[in-house]
Amino acid sequence: MESAEYLRNYDGPPVRIMEVCGTHTAAIFKSGLRSFLSPKIKLVSGPGCPVCVTEPSYIDRCIGAAMRPGHELITFGDLMKVPGTMPEVRTLSDAKGTGGRVRMAWSPFDAISLAKNNLETVFVLAAIGFETTSPAFALLIEEAKREGVNNLKFLTSLKSALRAIEWICETGENINAFLCPGHVSVVTGASAYVPLAEKYGKPFVVAGFEGEHLLDAIAAAVRDAADGLSVVRNLYPEAVRDNGNEEARKYTSRYFERGDAVWRGLGVVKDSGYYLREQGLEYDDGRDAEGGVPYALGDERNPEGGFGAKFAPRLPLRGVPYEGGVFFIAIGVSLWY
Repeated sequence: MESAEYLRNYDGPPVRIMEVCGTHTAAIFKSGLRSFLSPKIKLVSGPGCPVCVTEPSYIDRCIGAAMRPGHELITFGDLMKVPGTMPEVRTLSDAKGTGGRVRMAWSPFDAISLAKNNLETVFVLAAIGFETTSPAFALLIEEAKREGVNNLKFLTSLKSALRAIEWICETGENINAFLCPGHVSVVTGASAYVPLAEKYGKPFVVAGFEGEHLLDAIAAAVRDAADGLSVVRNLYPEAVRDNGNEEARKYTSRYFERGDAVWRGLGVVKDSGYYLREQGLEYDDGRDAEGGVPYALGDERNPEGGFGAKFAPRLPLRGVPYEGGVFFIAIGVSLWY
């Protein structure tokens, strides 16, 4: 336990490390890793998971799709109790309880068979995610095209975690090092963080999810930050390659283009959203009828991202009530349990 001993006895310059990924935040709490840290080491929880940073206006759109005659919304279960802005029907669970058609699915590819077997229904897929899941939705569009499925639409809230990290660096907040999100890094590759390390003079450490792995990653981040090193270390080599998954990124680029997007807790982050390109617009349910404006920027009720907009990393982790429990927010929302 060399890393544990080092972190417990560390007496160098104060170091603030941001773990970007909500799964890392959960693993850190579950493993009790903060109890290993010297008072001079602070962990700051970052944006979190895709559900965590989904803005209320998107939930309102999902509810609207579920309540629309002849339509059915397909979603992952973790989106069911995320609150929107409407007082009477705040969540997708509420919508289902008041007659809306909401179906939970294990895989987005379930939408193909549902659409083919129920031609009288238009299925709207709540497509949320970071770089990790965007390629899957691109593949789904390609399969829908190949099989001639016309009664399937996508309501997208796809975002770039890498761009959010850069946004945090750009704000000049007091973050000395980053624990990079493991799942996102499988697609982006560890080398994607090199330009950020060089530009902003900070170390970036790609980490796995076991307690021991995170302990080693935190120790590496502290050492590099204390030594003033602007380096990238991949401590999750069993899953993350230097160049990531180039084929997955090609699929994302084929069907999606980048644009500004609203993050719950951050507000508008430039070039952080993925929107359907022209060749996929026939499947797009996520644009306003007038003018084709992406929903996230066309909703006047939440011009800055609405709920908890623009929390800064200097703020402590805090709990906020939601339907059935509490979720935690720092910059955005760090846990969803």
